[in-house]
Amino acid sequence: MENPISVQELIIKAREVFKDEPRLADIFENCYSNTLNTTVKILEDETTYVITGDIPAMWLRDSTAQLRPYLVPARGDDELAQVIAGLVRRQFYYICREPYANAFNETASGACWEKDYPDQDPMVWEKKFEVDSLCYPIQLAYLLWKNTGLTSQFDENFRIGAEKILQVFRTEQRHEECSSYRFQRKGSFFTDTLSREGKGALTKPGIGLIWSGFRPSDDACTYGYLIPSNMFAVTVLHYLAEIAQEIYHESDFSQQAGQLAEDVDTAIEKYGITATEEFGEIYAYEVDGYGQFNLMDDANVPSLLSMKYLGYEGKRKDVAENTRRFLLSDANPFYYKGKAAAGIGSPHTPSGYIWHIAMAMEGLTAETKEEKLKILRKMADTDGGKNMMHEGFDCDDPAHYTREWFSWANAMYAELLLSCMGYEI
Repeated sequence: MENPISVQELIIKAREVFKDEPRLADIFENCYSNTLNTTVKILEDETTYVITGDIPAMWLRDSTAQLRPYLVPARGDDELAQVIAGLVRRQFYYICREPYANAFNETASGACWEKDYPDQDPMVWEKKFEVDSLCYPIQLAYLLWKNTGLTSQFDENFRIGAEKILQVFRTEQRHEECSSYRFQRKGSFFTDTLSREGKGALTKPGIGLIWSGFRPSDDACTYGYLIPSNMFAVTVLHYLAEIAQEIYHESDFSQQAGQLAEDVDTAIEKYGITATEEFGEIYAYEVDGYGQFNLMDDANVPSLLSMKYLGYEGKRKDVAENTRRFLLSDANPFYYKGKAAAGIGSPHTPSGYIWHIAMAMEGLTAETKEEKLKILRKMADTDGGKNMMHEGFDCDDPAHYTREWFSWANAMYAELLLSCMGYEI
């Protein structure tokens, strides 16, 4: 789709604000326009389909992140708000159809990354179960409501889909005992499949945490309780409780969502924190409930770095502060420093490659505008001369990067620049 007038006006305003640093505004215009111009399609049923960029499929996670920065101009642009509402309706259509899948086709074409199941739904591009894939559509629906007042996204499919999400979360709190979900990819890397004949690494059931097969990178979890995704679930379950009460006027459903949020939150504080000698008590990235921890962070969101951004506060400020110090240090095995930049990467990409998403998240969660601007400038300096963002880039030479066309990263640059202009979502 073309840039609506509201987006054009925001680009002009960005040029005025950054008149002394025009390249920041140039990259913003490219990134902000690219998503709408190249990845968004309005379908005949007035829902919105959003491809991730260089992969011709729609991820529940990525599509939300891609359109989130447009909530700013949508506040005064009903047509743009309806485009975002159309995405929510499309997402919940998919969730109602297959709540364990992470990515979908526009039509029931049978296209897929791999045919992992003999009876695979032809609408499903990939069926990797990730807790965050069910969190993002709730987040987008809620933020659309709060930013624009629009409620048309809360249709019957949303209500049915929300119930399915609660059912899945409850089941996956006891994955070992109750879940029938399995995922095996033949002849693949170990990060692309689950162990134990597709069941995944052993976790202790019934402790309150929600099991996730895969991380938001689409890599398999080392331990099944992914703490950042559980944090995200706490936030959106509170959103869902408010939606149930205010939109559907269903006190019982609201209470169920709120209680599940409290159960998960309590479990995070009990099982997701571990003591370190250098940093004190910090949140682990993954745990198994039996005492094993994975101390790291990944660039993909939800991450531990994104706690504040996602609206998760936790019960102890000191643990959150200690965790941030750990994440932005050499103690995090995926924190890299090079000639060009320093930041968090991912086991999903080569060693030494920093992600623009993680840089943007560091900026969006920074305490001061000066810190935000410093990171925004560094993102612009590491674009490889393309005036666009990438997935990962070599911390010594940004001309070496992964993914020429990655809309999520472009959206994160745009959101950070908007934050520097004083727009918060």
